[in-house]
Amino acid sequence: MGNKKQHMEKTNVMRLLEQKKAVYTGHYYGDTGAVSGMEVAAELGQNPAQAFKTLVTRAGSGEYYVFMVPVARELDLKKAAKAVQEKSIEMIKSRELLPLTGYIHGGCSPIGMKKTFRTVIDRSAENFDTILFSGGKIGYQVETSLAELRKVIRFELNDVSI
Repeated sequence: MGNKKQHMEKTNVMRLLEQKKAVYTGHYYGDTGAVSGMEVAAELGQNPAQAFKTLVTRAGSGEYYVFMVPVARELDLKKAAKAVQEKSIEMIKSRELLPLTGYIHGGCSPIGMKKTFRTVIDRSAENFDTILFSGGKIGYQVETSLAELRKVIRFELNDVSI
């Protein structure tokens, strides 16, 4: 028997979804080398408008915020700042991600971060029955509805992408 896993492991994100009785589907893309959200969506044959990346930002006030935007789009920093009533917002540096959230770049999920941060999901998520986002580890994604996601984390919807 080779060391290829026939099924995917459960990530902490999946365990947290199950704890809250949230319905989800796990997707495993393994060690394909896909890193960017666009590569992952292509690898899994997904609509890039339905696959979301999780971005961690810091406001001028020093507060941290999490934004989720479609992988084919970018976070609009002006819209993001307005959405959370801040003067300015900037992306945090990659090296700050792990100590702050417990996740590494490419495996950052809005579920299961070390601390709870105010989370804003791009309003385009409402166009889909389900959205996909990181399962908390590179190689894993979860797919769930906004209603199910709301069982696990608090979030708001706003127009924050370009």
